[in-house]
Amino acid sequence: MSTFAIVLSVLLLMFFAYRGYTVLLLAPIMAALAVILSGDTAQMLPIYTETFMRALGNYMLAFFPIFLLGALFGQLMADSGAATAIAKWIERSLGSRHAILTVVLACGILTYGGVSLFVVAFAIYPIAKSLFRDADIPKRLVAPAIALGSFTFTMTALPGTPSIQNAIPIKYFGTNTFSAPGLGLIGGAIMFTLGILWLHSREKAARAAGEGYGEHDDNDAGLRAMVGEADMSGDPSRTMPLMLALLPLVLVIGINALFTYGIFPGMDWAFLKQRFPTMDATRQTGMWALIIALVVSIIVLLLVSIGRWANLQQSINKGALGSMLPIFNTASEVGYGAVIASLAGFAIIRDAVLNVSSNPLISEAVAMNVLAGITGSSSGGLSIALQTLGADYLRMANEAGISPDLLHRVAVMSAGVFDSLPHCGAIITLLSICKLTHKQSYLNIAAMTIVIPLIALSVVIALGTMFGSF
Repeated sequence: MSTFAIVLSVLLLMFFAYRGYTVLLLAPIMAALAVILSGDTAQMLPIYTETFMRALGNYMLAFFPIFLLGALFGQLMADSGAATAIAKWIERSLGSRHAILTVVLACGILTYGGVSLFVVAFAIYPIAKSLFRDADIPKRLVAPAIALGSFTFTMTALPGTPSIQNAIPIKYFGTNTFSAPGLGLIGGAIMFTLGILWLHSREKAARAAGEGYGEHDDNDAGLRAMVGEADMSGDPSRTMPLMLALLPLVLVIGINALFTYGIFPGMDWAFLKQRFPTMDATRQTGMWALIIALVVSIIVLLLVSIGRWANLQQSINKGALGSMLPIFNTASEVGYGAVIASLAGFAIIRDAVLNVSSNPLISEAVAMNVLAGITGSSSGGLSIALQTLGADYLRMANEAGISPDLLHRVAVMSAGVFDSLPHCGAIITLLSICKLTHKQSYLNIAAMTIVIPLIALSVVIALGTMFGSF
């Protein structure tokens, strides 16, 4: 009965999430339902306070700085005009003849530099719309192009990306954001290349069928309302020189690498033992490096953007507040996962997942994909999976002689596959921004975010199994 309760709560979570209900309420309600149907009704309140809330709180303690700094950095990049300056430069360099490539590269550069995918979607959509209209490419391909550049290789595969997905495994595997860099680059190259080829094939097919941009209501009033006063319209008064616009993005990656490979490895952490006797500093340095990189980049961005702010206080507040909903949503999902993991029926599910394959990488990929698909969130699914199964995978990897770095990269890439099923909040938001429907664009979005990343993941697992981490 407990296993049935878990499956039912998961299905209901997916259904109501797709209908648009907030995970903040869904997660504890569905967790409570699973507890009741499992016959543990008398323990429901203790399970809520001691299991659900403890897991939620621990997740907040571990990852709040990354969510906060990432959201703040993204908002400041947008409101300073830096994001628009970079996008406009790529547009001028490639032009409407390469509209698809322009959009993908603009999105890719911004997200790899640490700008959140939502901010990127808001910033790039007006440019993408104009480019596609001038090139007479169907508007339904705008959303897949943005998805390819924002949701895929820069968030999960490329080494050093400051995305929250790439930071989450650090806590569980003692790794860093540059884990398995060679395999990450290969995976990223596959996603980028196949994605571009697919989009161009769809463009050619549309031209052959006589389909152009089409007639659409491209009034951006609703978009501006979603963005707020600090919009990303490219106000000439706030235009930023390209080199200054790129500097914060370069610093995020560069400083992260400097501390990860240069400064922290040579430090003696013995001085921390007296005050933090239970802490293993070597398992925290990956997170510390990312925090330092984001803080320095934010400070530099503030300094180089003096005189360009429409309302700096508003931008800072909006960025900080914008971090709240994502982290609470994800933390709530982690709390739900902790409750599910505490139920007797979970042992059957856990054993089934762990025994999918004798290769821990395949088993890990299945677990991450399933949970990311259920939650509609790569960070949420990844967090639940690692919270409940991370120690098991690390043990299995050690027994099989598999590097934790390889575990890290496979976990992150896996979480970025089935997370974009139709109920995914990011997909729904992207379609809303682009004023498109699932019917118009989802199949091509799925090709970008599910089919092609799955191919890349399979190649990375195969290479990692044969040659180890590199």
